[in-house]
Amino acid sequence: MVVCRLFQAVDLSMKFSVHIPFVEHLGFALTKFEDGEAEITYTAQPEHLNSFNVVHGGATMTLLDVCMAHAARSVELEMGAVTIEMKTSFMQATLPLATGPLVAKARLIHRTATMAFTEGTVYDAKGRACSHSTGTFKYVKRLPTSSSSVQNLNGISTD
Repeated sequence: MVVCRLFQAVDLSMKFSVHIPFVEHLGFALTKFEDGEAEITYTAQPEHLNSFNVVHGGATMTLLDVCMAHAARSVELEMGAVTIEMKTSFMQATLPLATGPLVAKARLIHRTATMAFTEGTVYDAKGRACSHSTGTFKYVKRLPTSSSSVQNLNGISTD
């Protein structure tokens, strides 16, 4: 599937490297994952809205969390990343459905051997910043899912 965004074609066929049921439920689409940057598009559904008929803050924070974690992981592909701390500011309501998909863009600001410091912003279809977040993530080893293979992250070791 290809979407035209500001005269730029974007391939939405990129796959998340790990199975995240909640992300799949929300319908996130990974569109960039490289060099300390990540981008995810999200089209909110009616069941993702709050009582003000705008995208629920929890869905927006999940979008930012996943995008920032992917920015952190994009330079350390063999490791997972778990959220240690996250701060989000909501600058304006994210109006869904009528305005089109939201786009989260995140970047790795700094990293150490075990920690990643990131920031991310959610933009509406008109390119306006709706929310901004900073996050700290810990790199964790991927654990085997069976005695004979190392698969996608199904468990974590925070030691």
